[in-house]
Order: sequence, then C-alpha cells, then structure tokens
Amino acid sequence: MSDVLTLSNVETMYGRVMAIRGVSLKVTEGSIVTIMGSNGAGKTTILKTISGALDPFKGRIAFERAEIAGLDPDVVARRGIAHSPEGREVFPLLSVRDNLMMGAYTRRDRDEVARDMEKVLGWFPVLRDFLEKSAIYLSGGQQQMVALGRAFMQRPRLMLLDEPSLGLSPRLIQEIFAIICRMNGDEGVTMLLVEQNANVALPVSDFGYVLETGRIVMEGPRDVLLASDDIREFYLGIKGEAARGDRRWKVKKTWR
Repeated sequence: MSDVLTLSNVETMYGRVMAIRGVSLKVTEGSIVTIMGSNGAGKTTILKTISGALDPFKGRIAFERAEIAGLDPDVVARRGIAHSPEGREVFPLLSVRDNLMMGAYTRRDRDEVARDMEKVLGWFPVLRDFLEKSAIYLSGGQQQMVALGRAFMQRPRLMLLDEPSLGLSPRLIQEIFAIICRMNGDEGVTMLLVEQNANVALPVSDFGYVLETGRIVMEGPRDVLLASDDIREFYLGIKGEAARGDRRWKVKKTWR
C-alpha cells in the first residue's frame, strides 16, 4: 500500500507560540492511524494544518504525492480530505438533512449521494427522526453522528477525525467507533484519528503516534505500542503487573 499522506518536519505557530515542532508522520492507504496525547499537546493543530485551517511555518505536507501545505480549506476538501472537527461544529440552525448534505457540496453524482445518505441513516437510524429538525435539538452523541456522517458524505479519500469520543457515554463511544471501523473496513476510507481515549482508539488502529508538547515522542504499529509499559500505564491506565493479565487492549479491529 502507498502512503496517502506524508508530513515532513512540519511546524505550526499560534502567534509566537510553536504549537507543533518538527512533526513527521505518514498515513498508509486503507489504514487507521491514531495520534495520542494529552490536552494541549498539539493534536488538533496537526489536523488543522493538514486541512488548511492553519498554515505551517515550515515543512512539507503531501497528499497523494501532491503538496497541499498552505492551500485554502475548500481546496484541500476538493482534493479529497474531509475534516470532522473537535466539538462536532454542526450547523445548529440547519436541518439534520442539510447538515449531512453540506458534506456533499462538491459532488455532482446525485444518485450516489442519495445512496450514501441512506447508508449514513442506516448506520445512525436515530437520525431519521430528526432529518427535518434543526441540529440544535440533537444531543451531543447525535451531533457526533451528524459530524461523522457529514464527513462521509464528502466521499473522501482521507478522513481527519478529531476526538470523536469527546463527551460521549461509553455505549455511544462503542457505537461511534463501530461505524468508524465500518467506514474504514467496508468503505475503504483511510483515517487519521486524534484521540485522548487510547483504550478505544489504539486497538482499532494500524499505527500510532504519541505527541507531547508538539513533538512526536513515540511511534509504531498498534501491537508494538500496546506492548509498551509506558503506553499501558499512561494511556491505557494499566499499571505494573496488572498489565500482564489485562486483555482490554487485545480487542483490535473486532468491529470490522
């Protein structure tokens, strides 16, 4: 498989503050790659830099071998990158249907758009009851479903997901990640996932990066990271000998 996305020594500033420092990473076609780290580590900054919401101070960003660093967000979206942002950012006064259709605004294949709409509603059947209602009336979990569905409606070749589990109940987190795995496994959408909840993100990923104060301090395939004592203690909450008998991290991609 080829690399869909490559970042090489990327640095991005917030004013005079260096938010990410010399970040290099890659995302292979068909994979789920997770970036882990605490609040303020720079995870969201990486996604915003890729999608064009922020311009990098230096470095190279290649999507399907073409340079995209510094392009406007609408241009990046038309190239095939969808961004599901932290906090969902649905359009509160638009209907759920219109929110979902906003993801397809660059598409002209109306029949395929209609089929994809049905696919999204099949994944999230609760949204059928709200299709003509304003998104402001949705719960946080339902808004996250809309945000994911909106990103899928773009039919991207790469999807950027920022904290999809934020503020959700354990049951809804399981449901959301089940659909993330179906989008990846059944629909072939490559994904770069930012998450603090490593217990759900890392087991379904193919590769992971750990970010601290804007720098990547650890990287590796899922199984290598899951075998790391540091990862198990600081990100999975498993300490000492308890880690030897714990089996939560062996879930892997059981939702595909």
